[in-house]
Amino acid sequence: MIDPKNIELSQSQVGPVDAVERVLGRFEVSEKTEKLLKSVALLLGIASALAIVLDLYPYTMFLSVPFCMIWVYCGWLRTEPQLKWINILFLGLYAYGIVRYFFVPV
Repeated sequence: MIDPKNIELSQSQVGPVDAVERVLGRFEVSEKTEKLLKSVALLLGIASALAIVLDLYPYTMFLSVPFCMIWVYCGWLRTEPQLKWINILFLGLYAYGIVRYFFVPV
């Protein structure tokens, strides 16, 4: 069986996330911790959806940031890297909205 940690990639196959993982190491969590993170992400997602439906601005952003961070962090997105990039994009947008909420007067 091939060990994925020992596969050498050419420079063209290495993206920025892969480069960070090479420096910091793979982010691996135990099965129990992964299950807990999935449950927390589910609760944050439901709470965020409720905040949107009930028009509870800015709570939508505050609930969505940790939701996105969990999805970016966890390894389930290794099989679907486009989802990781979408969540990184949303994380940036939510962070911008939060900074704007606190520092730009209305």
